[in-house]
Amino acid sequence: MSTLAERTELHETASGYRAGRTLPLRVELVRQLKRRRTLIMGGILAVLPFVLVVAFAIGGEPGGRGGQITLMDTATASGANFAAVNLFVSAGFLLVIPVALFCGDTVASEASWASLRYLLAAPVPRARLLWSKLVVGLGLSLAAMLLLPLVALAVGTAAYGWGPLQIPTGGALDTGTAAQRLVVVVAYIFVSQLVTAGLAFWLSTKTDAPLGAVGGAVGLTIVGNVLDAVTALDHWRDFLPAHWQFAWADAVQPHPEWSGMIQGTAISITYAVVLFALAFRGFARKDVVS
Repeated sequence: MSTLAERTELHETASGYRAGRTLPLRVELVRQLKRRRTLIMGGILAVLPFVLVVAFAIGGEPGGRGGQITLMDTATASGANFAAVNLFVSAGFLLVIPVALFCGDTVASEASWASLRYLLAAPVPRARLLWSKLVVGLGLSLAAMLLLPLVALAVGTAAYGWGPLQIPTGGALDTGTAAQRLVVVVAYIFVSQLVTAGLAFWLSTKTDAPLGAVGGAVGLTIVGNVLDAVTALDHWRDFLPAHWQFAWADAVQPHPEWSGMIQGTAISITYAVVLFALAFRGFARKDVVS
């Protein structure tokens, strides 16, 4: 068992052994990039902009309904608008999946393959193992969130031209400002998804079933969205991460409002830190037998 190996290591340390050099991030990253689920997830995100372009080509350009113009109605105004719309339609659910997948299918997958105990017997310290997997999982999650708007910007520019970001409420942001605001939007969406990452990672240390960790994180995220829709909760919804997930819309205004994004960032980071701490604490005491 890994616990016995770890106790033995305290007394017998091989010459040249450095705990900090075990399971390098580069090695873990290459392992994860080669996995089929990584390639499939990347393919889905890269294809989405093409699907929307075809949808607009078949259904015609979007237009305001009931006299109201939304961000979706400006999708074909420019490449920047098209990228913003892709983020808008994906932030609530689609981008949750790669985060849950990359952070939840980490430790649990090793346990399901019965390779976790051998990694710890290498010996790779438990904290080092979790740290490597968490950093790579978060890195792949960020890459997924960058991939979507970058492909959407390229596809949208080719289909609708390069131009300023048209704001539904009136006015526009020049291309330079629009690019900066989109970077802020992606960064905020990533931070807001840290709660899902924390849930998935914590569950990954609790179960040997990767689908259980991934599904559990997605399910709990959906529950949060449902609770946020219950207006009877009133101000209690302010403590739900889901309540602030679209606060980034305030950044794509002529005069951006940052208060919502600041509150959402504080809530998300607080939940994430607690969940990551629970994962490290629980795994340090776990009897690994698989």
